[in-house]
Amino acid sequence: MKHSVLVVDDDSLVNELAYETLHRAGYDCRTAHSAEEALAELNDREADIVLSDLKMPGMDGIELLKQVKRTTPDTIVIMVTAFGTIETAVRAIKLGADDFLIKPVVPETLEHITARASEILDLRRENALMRRDLSNKFQNLVGKSKVMKEIFDLIESIADARSTVMLTGASGTGKELVARAIHYTSKRAEGPFIKLNCAALPENLVEAELFGYEKGAFTDAKKTNRGRFELADGGTLLLDEISEMPMNLQAKLLRVIQEREFERVGSSHTISVDVRIVATSNSNLKEYIRNGRFREDLFYRLNVIPINISLLEDRKEDIPLLVDHFIAKYNRENSKQITGLDSTALRLLMKYHWPGNVRELENLVERAVVISKATVLSEDDFPADLALGPIADELPSLRVPMKLEEGSKYLILKTLEKFNGNKTKAAEALGITTRTIRNKLAEYRTVDVM
Repeated sequence: MKHSVLVVDDDSLVNELAYETLHRAGYDCRTAHSAEEALAELNDREADIVLSDLKMPGMDGIELLKQVKRTTPDTIVIMVTAFGTIETAVRAIKLGADDFLIKPVVPETLEHITARASEILDLRRENALMRRDLSNKFQNLVGKSKVMKEIFDLIESIADARSTVMLTGASGTGKELVARAIHYTSKRAEGPFIKLNCAALPENLVEAELFGYEKGAFTDAKKTNRGRFELADGGTLLLDEISEMPMNLQAKLLRVIQEREFERVGSSHTISVDVRIVATSNSNLKEYIRNGRFREDLFYRLNVIPINISLLEDRKEDIPLLVDHFIAKYNRENSKQITGLDSTALRLLMKYHWPGNVRELENLVERAVVISKATVLSEDDFPADLALGPIADELPSLRVPMKLEEGSKYLILKTLEKFNGNKTKAAEALGITTRTIRNKLAEYRTVDVM
């Protein structure tokens, strides 16, 4: 959703041009012909961005800027000025203006500067949400197991250091949550938390995303764009799936880590930044080094503080806490009032091997909260293959001849699969009782273990 913009100019033509340009770009745009009218508008309804002329009859843009920043300091204020009054625009920046635009107003430039303001607002709001969510430091990082307590202690110890952190662990173990906890526990919590997934972008775009680029640096570079390092200045940059960083960029990344400076693509101007880097990988980087796919010197620069996140299988005592956390989360999102899960369902979750780790547990709890018609989750709210565990992969194929027990197992498992694990519906379709299905599943699991 685009942000709201209030355009303030005593020139009706400028107002109309700005309104048409921003309205067409999807912004919620309003106009005012004086600073006094603008303050009345803002009193009725706040704006995310105020685009104001500097020179106006009566109250000028500088005084409007002061009043807006005094009442709503988070509002982005962009001053519009003629070329001859740039010195005044610089003064406005010192008084709190976020940017300035030189007349005559060109639609393309107006869109660009408003998009840049929107980007700043989005980052501010994301960080505010994260600070709220993590006001209790580790609110979203849940666990009471020995390994999790060790991670909590380590986060407290390293939070304020500038040293790079390498988070390793299988997919779904919560590496990003640990990275966020490190950031929001540190003195950088007021700064931005920026993420780049190195595996999600084509190789030719990673450099531009990391370091930014100048207008005209390549065919599609229609405007200057800041990269993730600039956006993360004063905060933390999470480099997710660092193992997928292209080899040709690893030397540049090493230089940024060592010297804390870089150049945008297409520019020779050096930019200095203060960024704390946290990298993640679910691959064996030492194996990548042996195969010539990752620089050894970069690995050691990233691996200053290594943290390994254990599999959920290895910290099952955290499951009850995680389940309670996810039930509360999806209760809020779906206006449900699930109070917990029964002992049978809990035993089911504790026995499962969790190949997808915490992410898989969260997805299953979300599904159960959404579909359940009761206030307490039961075994029937979870898929049949969860109850079966590894034996689901050993489902016999239907063939003739086959033993009666094998055929019975095939029918029961296939019917459960058809009804998404609903034992009541499967029992009705098979003409047997739910108790029989439960006993058979217990029998199959016992045989599998033996």
